[in-house]
Amino acid sequence: MLPVLEVFTLLDVWYEGKRLTKLPFRKIRALGFLFLVLVSMVTVISFLPKTEAATSILLSPSEGHAGAKFDVRATINTSNAMYEIFWDDNRVASGNATGTSVNVTLTVPPAVAGNHSITVRDVDINENATSNFKILTAYSFETLPKLVSPVQRQEGDPFNVSLTMTGGEQGKTNVANVTVKVPNNASYTCYRNITTESDGNGSLLVSYPLDFSAGANTNFTGDYQVLLNGTLATGTVFVGLTSSSEYHRNQTIDIKAIYNANEDVTLTISGKDLNYSQNMTADGNGLVTYANSTMLSNASMGVYTVNITSTSNPTKKTPPDVQSFTVPGFDVNMTMRNLAAEPVSSVTVYVFENAQSITNATSDSAGLARLNLEVGSYMCNASYNDQEVGDFSIQVNDSASFDLNCNLTNLRVLVVDEDGIRIPDIDLRLKPENQTFSASIAQTDINGTSVAHSLLPVVNNIFVNYTLNASRYETQFSTITNISLPIAPWFELDVICPKISLQVNVTSGSLDPISGAQVNVTEVKGGLQYSGATGAGGGVTLSCTLGKYMVEVYDQSGIKLNETTVNLNQTSNLSIICNLYDLDISVMVVDYFGQPIPNVNVTLQRTGQRRSHVAGADGLASFSNIVGGSTQVTVRLSGQSDPCVVTTTYLDSSRTIELKIDRYVALAGMLLETAHLLTLIIVVLIVVAILCLEVLRRRRLKPQKSVS
Repeated sequence: MLPVLEVFTLLDVWYEGKRLTKLPFRKIRALGFLFLVLVSMVTVISFLPKTEAATSILLSPSEGHAGAKFDVRATINTSNAMYEIFWDDNRVASGNATGTSVNVTLTVPPAVAGNHSITVRDVDINENATSNFKILTAYSFETLPKLVSPVQRQEGDPFNVSLTMTGGEQGKTNVANVTVKVPNNASYTCYRNITTESDGNGSLLVSYPLDFSAGANTNFTGDYQVLLNGTLATGTVFVGLTSSSEYHRNQTIDIKAIYNANEDVTLTISGKDLNYSQNMTADGNGLVTYANSTMLSNASMGVYTVNITSTSNPTKKTPPDVQSFTVPGFDVNMTMRNLAAEPVSSVTVYVFENAQSITNATSDSAGLARLNLEVGSYMCNASYNDQEVGDFSIQVNDSASFDLNCNLTNLRVLVVDEDGIRIPDIDLRLKPENQTFSASIAQTDINGTSVAHSLLPVVNNIFVNYTLNASRYETQFSTITNISLPIAPWFELDVICPKISLQVNVTSGSLDPISGAQVNVTEVKGGLQYSGATGAGGGVTLSCTLGKYMVEVYDQSGIKLNETTVNLNQTSNLSIICNLYDLDISVMVVDYFGQPIPNVNVTLQRTGQRRSHVAGADGLASFSNIVGGSTQVTVRLSGQSDPCVVTTTYLDSSRTIELKIDRYVALAGMLLETAHLLTLIIVVLIVVAILCLEVLRRRRLKPQKSVS
């Protein structure tokens, strides 16, 4: 095969025996070599991988124990693409990225100690990023059997210790040194081997005191400290005298202690209202036991102490056999309600048992009073504002909830006017007569009602008299005394808001009465409306409920003439002057030079009013009985339908409006456009100038007479 450069030479130089170029052979070879280099570069570049942002991964934290949580924060290349996360070679999570971000929380699986690879993979482009997570060895234990508080172990009871090791080396045998420190400061040890499995986990179960060194026991009351290899894992096991740290009434109190065989001891149980003592003898195994199902039948809530001491050939126990237990009571919730079954706050309930005060609590904003009571029958006394509002009896056998209805009455006040229309925003003040406590009530709502909740109807077996004052806009209009509330859920009370006469006199700006005007009176807070038309004298009388009103005056066509406000708390006369009413308006239309333009059509227009007149020879269009305000003035030339002037002006008095139309000039009774007149003037001036020049020229060319 010919070299590439030779092929270029042959093809480019000769064709049918003729030379196709005048270039020398060496230049053709150079061009061929350059072409070859360019082709090679393009080929190599086409096979290079595309440059993309690298996939990355960050672990937080990067080490921990089996079962712990850690976060994987990663970035992949493909937006919203599927990702996979691997722990070593096991896929542990997958999903779709948010944009290019991956945020996942994982649980450390059981694994041997050391580094493990965490890999995130961009599934679309099969690109990975890897980081290491270090497994740490962890030790833990629990005591068996598991006891649920308040149940507890007693002296002489054995227990098992279950040891667990995670994150260890695979298949390695580890020596476990389990030590138990007894409350008397003695220590007992057990050595056992723990062999880890393939996942680095190992476990061991030992029994205390059976598997421990000689002398191990649970003969003392207190905390037994359990230690694994010193401090690798620690915990405590409590051993007491009683089978429980809590007892309710009617439960059997169970006591057990360890002494020498046939040793005499004294058992005492003491507390708030209990002082019991009994001499006892340990059995042949040194076991002292005591059980009593009636001792706590009347016990008060509180802390009680059990004490056992030796009285013969005494065993000196350090620490001594002393342990406390509690009679905690049950959670009892009482919801204080009024007679309308509404929750009531600030009610104090006093609880009595056998005529003795036991406890008390005050209801919160939800009416709930929380107490602790033991099994038994109780009397409850409810007090509100230092007044008794009810007595109740309850029976407690377990945690319970009760609704207690108190003698408290709701007062509903309805305020209406003389026509029965409900009136909102009435200020009401309620006061009990000859009492130290206070009562309150709010404004009436949109329905004209207001409610005073949970009022005392009776104090010291005497009905309370209340006084109600009603006012509006700081004007008191009603006082009702001697209001006696029944012992019932609701008491209804109606209050009448009076009507007041309002005389409205409407006049024009010249103080002439305006008859037939519409007067609308609207309460500023809405809801109440009154209206009427003025008579021949310009006056109208309206009967309105006490309040603050907006007074509006309209002419017969519905155009507003004026408005004002009035605080109507007594019979009132109100004069309203309508300066916009009955105006005489003239419109003077002039041309560019201020000359009147005759026969133009002038229109005055505003809401509810449209008047048109044709100007006379003096260019003046006159209008009478016009209602002022923002008015549009439109001017049309004679014989034209399109306006030549449209403007808006505010009319507040009788006057003449001059409108100048710069576009036209009145000339000999005719209208010429100003531009045309200017053009005509210019043409005339030019003609005159030409004529003058021609005259001058001819004078110059005229022959002079010879002088002899």
